[in-house]
Amino acid sequence: MTPLIAIAAEAVEKKSAEVTDWAGRIGWVAGLLIFIALVYWLMRQGWKWRGSLQSDLPELPTAPTEPGPATLTLSGRYHGSTTAGQWLDRIVAHGLGTRSRAELTLTGAGITVGRPGANDFFVPAGALREARLDKGIAGKVLAEGGLLVVTWEHGDKLLDSGFRSDRAAEHTAWVEAINSMINTTEGIAR
Repeated sequence: MTPLIAIAAEAVEKKSAEVTDWAGRIGWVAGLLIFIALVYWLMRQGWKWRGSLQSDLPELPTAPTEPGPATLTLSGRYHGSTTAGQWLDRIVAHGLGTRSRAELTLTGAGITVGRPGANDFFVPAGALREARLDKGIAGKVLAEGGLLVVTWEHGDKLLDSGFRSDRAAEHTAWVEAINSMINTTEGIAR
C-alpha cells in the first residue's frame, strides 16, 4: 500500500516544464493563424470565381403580387441549388448557394421561397419540371428520401433546389402536388 501512495504523491508533485522559448512559441502561433487566414481567403476567392462563371444565369424571378391561394406551405431549410442531375455542381449566382431557413408556399402560380437573411425567389409553375425525394445535394447528405428536390428551368439551365422540412412527413405531399401541377400544366399546353 505504501508504494502506491508514494507513486501518487510523486505524480502530484510533477509539473509541466516552464516555457522558456516564448519567441518560438509566438512564431508558431502567428504562422498557424496566417495559414488559416490564407485558407479562408482562398475558399472565398473560389466561391467568387464560381459565381463569375455562372454570371450568364438571369436574375431570379420575383413572386407575383397576387399568386393565388396557397395549396401547401412548408417551413424548413433551403440547402442550395445545383445543376440538374449533378448533385455536387453548386449554383452560387444570385445567392442560390446560400443555405438558409426557408418558408415555401405552393400556389397555382408556382413556388415562393422566402428566405430570411438571403434573397427570396420564385419558381413559376411553367418552369417546374419535377419534384422528388432524394438523399443529398451539394454538401448535404441525409437519409434516403430526407430531402425534397425540385427541378426547375431558369434561363436555359435546369436546376435542382433542395429543401428539408421541419416535418419530413410533408415531403411526400409536396412531391405529389408539384408533379400533379406539372402534369396538369403539360396537359393544357398540348
